[in-house]
Amino acid sequence: MPDTANSVYFQLFKEIGILEQLSRAFLEARLPDGLIAPHFGVLNHLISVGDGSTPVELARTFQVPKTSMTHTLAGLEKHGLVEMRPNPADGRSKKVWLKPEGRKMRDATIAALGPEFEGIATAVSLGEVEQVLPILTKLRVFLDNARN
Repeated sequence: MPDTANSVYFQLFKEIGILEQLSRAFLEARLPDGLIAPHFGVLNHLISVGDGSTPVELARTFQVPKTSMTHTLAGLEKHGLVEMRPNPADGRSKKVWLKPEGRKMRDATIAALGPEFEGIATAVSLGEVEQVLPILTKLRVFLDNARN
């Protein structure tokens, strides 16, 4: 691949990284005390794909060490947002279940981001976001499949 193409792809990933940092700050400013973006990410994942994942499965999904996921889940459990139940398949591991309070907190956080989204809309129109989303989704799917 020519150096100019490498440069453009690098710029894309650089922008995505900066966007991740800035959007994380927006998000974490709206989360209840004691919660951070990884907590929100797990709640969002459980709502998107459903309950019943094991901590190991979640660690793989988020590409973090099992100890990090265990710590994240302990924080969610401490805040009463998820529940850990024994895994009926083996009796040793546990599975994670979203509690109604977890769904409520996630929805309230998204609603609290409304003013941020309104501000963003003054710089980037809804139409522009709708144009770029399929490209970002295509990139995410490719990268997700490439890691396996």
